[in-house]
Amino acid sequence: MGFIRQIAPVILALGLASCSWAPGAGPSRDAMVEAGTVTQENVDPSFTLVEVGPSAVSILSRRGGSSLRNRFGDYRPPTSSVIGVGDTVQVTVWEAASGGLFSSSMQGAVNSGSKASSFPDQAVGRDGSITLPYGGRIQAAGRTPQQVEAAIVERLRGKAIEPQAIVNVSKNASNTATVIGEVTAGARVPLTIRGDRIMDVIASAGGFRSPTHETFISLTRDGRTVRVPVQALLADPRENIYVRPGDVLTVERSSQTFTVAGAAGANAMIPFDARGLTLEEAIGKAGGLQDMRADPDGVFVMRYEPVDLVRQFPQATSALPPGGMTPVAYHLNMRDPSGLFLARRFPMRDKDIIFVSNAPLTEIGKYFQLFQMLTAPVVQGAGVAAVGTTIH
Repeated sequence: MGFIRQIAPVILALGLASCSWAPGAGPSRDAMVEAGTVTQENVDPSFTLVEVGPSAVSILSRRGGSSLRNRFGDYRPPTSSVIGVGDTVQVTVWEAASGGLFSSSMQGAVNSGSKASSFPDQAVGRDGSITLPYGGRIQAAGRTPQQVEAAIVERLRGKAIEPQAIVNVSKNASNTATVIGEVTAGARVPLTIRGDRIMDVIASAGGFRSPTHETFISLTRDGRTVRVPVQALLADPRENIYVRPGDVLTVERSSQTFTVAGAAGANAMIPFDARGLTLEEAIGKAGGLQDMRADPDGVFVMRYEPVDLVRQFPQATSALPPGGMTPVAYHLNMRDPSGLFLARRFPMRDKDIIFVSNAPLTEIGKYFQLFQMLTAPVVQGAGVAAVGTTIH
């Protein structure tokens, strides 16, 4: 027992002097703060430590994601659509009286004295023209149906009796947008004259097959592609821009998750399962902080952020690279009651890491357990020896 009394202070002193000797789920709060703070010894930290306060939350709320409106502008559809190559048109020519070029009676005509002929549907050729009997090749591509009607009447003037023409687009192949991916029925969707927004076109393709909080839309136009979450269109209707002919909409499903480690109720990768998630909700989904283990002043959220955003924080250093992404650890003190309100305003991002460090007393408790493990055989041996001595 005297030996135990002699080595006990040594074991405790060694344990308190070096926390790295004990098992654990990650670094302590002090180690995290020290690693992310600029000091004389740590001139270039491996990550930026940002204290979560009203100012930091305000900066994060202004973080701008990808924007369809900013990239492609507020496109407005024309008042009337034009005919394009590949469209199928139907031409009907009317004459004021019989005896002309188009003398067959048209069933259902309003005026029994008028005559009309309807020509078979024909596709607009690669040269942009259609063929009309007695009129020859007539340019159609790039013109509205009304303009083509006027061109037909001009060609037939002097050949037909007071001709009139009606041009209908029976199959719209050029004024369409393509929708593919996680939709019920991917297709080339014809665009209407009134104009169709992104959500209108996707609805015409049957709507989304995936939950909205896991759905992203990529718009490809003029060789450029911008990808945004559906949440952005739901939160800001201005992002639901008009679709232009030739646009390609790709709907993708991407699971949004965050990882929890340390002294939380559950260490796991957890899905968002919601349109938006705050730090408060994320901690709740992880089972909260472990009452007998967690350090409320040691809650960290780690992610990569754009350098331009990080430079707005007072803690940012001039050593940050120009542009690109940089690692950031946001430190939240939940021992302070105001930290609970800040957690409600702190937005979570896809692939964030929440780490909760152990409380200092937890580490000391580990060394007491280690001390008991080392001294238990000695105590048991001493007890056996004492019993033997008594028997003799």
